[in-house]
This record gives sequence, C-alpha cells and structure tokens, in this order.
Amino acid sequence: MRLQNHTVSEIELSLEFNGKSLETDETRIIEDIVAATDEITGNGKGISHAPLTLLVKKQGVLDLTMVDLLGITRVPVKGQPEDIYEQISNIIFHIILNVLSVTVDFSTCESIRMSQCVDRTGERTLAVVTKADKAPEGLIEKVTADDVNIGLGYVCVRNRVGDETYEEARGEEAKLFESHPLLSKIDKSITINLKLSNDVSELNKMPQNLSSIAEAMTAFMRIIRLVKESLRKVLIRGEYDEYPDEEHMHCAARLAEMLNQFYDDLQSSRNEFHHAGDFLMEEIGILEETKSIGLPNFLPRTAFLAILQRHVKTISGAPISFVRKVWTYVADVVIRVLMFHSENYPQLQSSMRRAANGLISKVMENSVGHVTEMVEMEKMTDYTCNPNYMSCWNKLMSQLDIFMEVVGDDYKGNKVKLEAFGEVEIGILRKHGSVVREAFDLKMRMTAYWKIVLRRLVDGLALHLLFSLDKLVNRYMEMEIEREMMGPTGGEIEHMLEESPSVTEKRKRLNKSIKLLKESELVLTRIMDRIHLLD
Repeated sequence: MRLQNHTVSEIELSLEFNGKSLETDETRIIEDIVAATDEITGNGKGISHAPLTLLVKKQGVLDLTMVDLLGITRVPVKGQPEDIYEQISNIIFHIILNVLSVTVDFSTCESIRMSQCVDRTGERTLAVVTKADKAPEGLIEKVTADDVNIGLGYVCVRNRVGDETYEEARGEEAKLFESHPLLSKIDKSITINLKLSNDVSELNKMPQNLSSIAEAMTAFMRIIRLVKESLRKVLIRGEYDEYPDEEHMHCAARLAEMLNQFYDDLQSSRNEFHHAGDFLMEEIGILEETKSIGLPNFLPRTAFLAILQRHVKTISGAPISFVRKVWTYVADVVIRVLMFHSENYPQLQSSMRRAANGLISKVMENSVGHVTEMVEMEKMTDYTCNPNYMSCWNKLMSQLDIFMEVVGDDYKGNKVKLEAFGEVEIGILRKHGSVVREAFDLKMRMTAYWKIVLRRLVDGLALHLLFSLDKLVNRYMEMEIEREMMGPTGGEIEHMLEESPSVTEKRKRLNKSIKLLKESELVLTRIMDRIHLLD
C-alpha cells in the first residue's frame, strides 16, 4: 500500500498490478483485491512474487509505503504447491515490518525468527501488534520488555470487526486505547521512547572514544578521582550510599565488628591463664624462682614481668593475624571500587589491580611491623596511668582476708568463690605458707593490668588502622597507580587509545539505532500532529 499526499480533498483509490492501474473505492475494494489476486495467481491456490499495490491519495497525509506479506503456510493443502513453505519463506525474508498477533508468544514466533535472519540486531525492524483488544493482559509488558529485539519499536492496533467502515474502526480503536484500563497505559510512542532512552543510556555508559594522550590522561585522572572519593566514603567517612544493599561494602560497620570480635577473643584468652584446679600455682612457682635476699613479704617486680611476658607471648600472634585479616578485607573493597570505576577501560584493569594489591601488601607488612612492636613493648615493661588499674586491683584485693582465712583453716573446705575467677580449688595451697598471700597479690595485679594491656592493644590497633587507611586513600593510592601505569615498565595510558573491535562495533550500532529512533520519533510526531489537525 502506498499512501500519498493529495492536493484535493477527495480520496482516490487505485489498484496497480501486472502493469495496469484499476480505479476503486472503499465500497468495492475487497472484491477488486480478490479479483486482482486471482488474475495474478490464477483461480487455484498458488502464490506469486508479483506485487499487488493499493495506491491511496489523501490530503494531509505523509508519503508512506507499507508491505503486507503472506501468512506462513507449513503444510500445503489441496491445490497448493508442495514447496509453498519455501516459496513464502523466500518472499518473507525481505521484510523489516513484522506483523504479530497479540495472542502469540513473541519469543517463539516464526516470523520474528525469520526476520532476525536478515536483521539480526533488529535495528531495521518495526513490529505491528494486531488484535490488541483480544488479549490486553500483559501486552504492555511484552512490548516494553522487548525480549526479541524489535529495534524500531511496536505499534499496537485493533483490527476492524465485521462490517465496520474504516472511519468506525478508527473511532473504536481510539476509544479502546483511551478508555481501556490496561491499553490506555500504552503511549503512542512508548516503545520508541523507551528504546531510545535505553540506547542513549547505554551509549553514555560506554568509554569515551579517546584520540590523544591528553584525552587519555584526562580520563585516567578522572578514574583516580572517582576511586579516591568512593574510598573516602566507604573506608574513612563510613558512608555507603553507593552500595546501599551490599553489607560487605559498609566498611565502617564491618571494621567495628572485626575490632569488637578481636577484643572479645583477646579477653577470652584469660581462660588459658586460669584453671580452677591450679589456682595461684603459676604465681607461686615464679615467686619461688625470683626470690632473693631481701625484705620478707616484698613482691619482686621481676616476678610480675615474668608472668606478663608469658601472657603477652601467648596472645602475640593474634594481633598480627587480625591486621592481616583487616587488610585482606580492605584489599577486596579497594579492588571492587577500582574495577567499578575503570570498567569502561578493561585494558587498564590488570595493571590497576596489580598496583592496588602491591600497595596494600606493603601497607599490610607495615602494620604487621607496627603491631609486632606494640606487642614487644608490652613485654618489656609494666606501665599505665589509667586509674582503672588501681580501682580494679583494690576491688580484687578486698577478697584477700576471706581467701586467706579459708586457706588457713582445713575445716573450711577446699573450694572458695572469687569475683572474676568463679569457684577455685585451694587445697593444694595450704602447704605453701605465706607465699600464698604474695601469689594472690601478684594474681590480682596481673588481672587488673591485663585488662589495660588488652584495651591498649585494641585501641592502638584501631588508631593505627584508621591512620593507615587515611594515608592509603589520600596519599599512596594515586601515587602507586600512576607509578604502575606510567613508570619505566608501564606505558599503560597509551592502551586507553586502543578500543577493542567489539566496543567499536557496539558504539556504531548504538549510534545508528539512536539515529533511526530519533527519525522514527520525529515521523510519528508529525503524523500525530496532522491527525489532530484533521480531527
């Protein structure tokens, strides 16, 4: 069918076939088409490549040519050629206009499969969905999801029913799409606009097509800025608006959890130093080994340091394991942020990953060295200005008299309950005489001081890690990546100018699709404007 703008108000209809033209009108058009078809194909059930053209001349319309093709026949009936399927297929392979019934499954539709053979990406294909009034449920989802890649979108129509005139049919169609609760949601250009929006969005997400080292450097520095800002948010400021649903990337909360668990694990280690059956025996043994000529009932400092060093040595591996765990977690976060912001330049990602891993390995070893020094310092001396030490020791020592009373009286049993220790056995202590009092004092001093040691380790580690994270993000990260990318063995910036064939092809396809969609949108707007003017 050829639609042509006409200079006069009267509509002119004519059929063109076999080199001749036959005038007709709306009242007898069906009979004339049947007669022309018989003349072209014979009175049997054959088919022909020869076109039958309906020329419509009407004032105020756009020039437009539309081709309606045969329906697909798989099994020939009597009077049809045996190869009718192949004949129809050969004709249909030329289409870019695909007419679909609303009732069919688009994903298994034979005509779509065939049209994709000649228009694989669908960028030249326009689909007309007929009988929209027969199955309106789910139609808007089918045309907006576009699972079958109809590049130029869909036009949904209502078919003429019975003896309706064309004017009546157009009126009923307009009312249907205006009033139906489901079909009224289908805007006249919804699929074109949606496809155009999606293509523009996808094109904007693609890497900039770089043509010079200066442009590459600008793009590279932009990546670094974005990476640093994201890391400042998640690692330093504790913000996670960029990853609202990914708890793994809520770094401030995860680091706090790790620190709290680390402290709990260190506190539980005190159980390794205390067993109910050998209460004070470690202290008694050390006091006997450190006794010297001097005043009686005097607590030697060497005894306290000996126990302290034993306890610190027992937990010395825990802080090192902890900082390695933290930096392993940080490395994962940093790599994820780096890969996200550099996803448009995959040729850079291996180098950036290598730079980040190398930097974090250095920072991790620095933390290991720092925490090792912290542990060694705790072994060397006993010191605190924390007033909680004295208050805790005094509270624990308030149990001394009751404890010694039980130890000195065989009739009071072999067990006593103490705060911070629970029930302990004391029978074995009765044979050690006055050294028990010194051992009790030594035990309580170490118990009070050990709390200070553990809190000092955790607090010191927390401060060190936060300080190290700040330096990692704000000082070292950019320098290390630049050194990797532009150093003697680098030269990776030049690779940003090298675009892969697949990216180039995708960019061409999107630009072409956007151009076609914009043209389609403009044509559709003009048609609708003219329809409104005629109304």
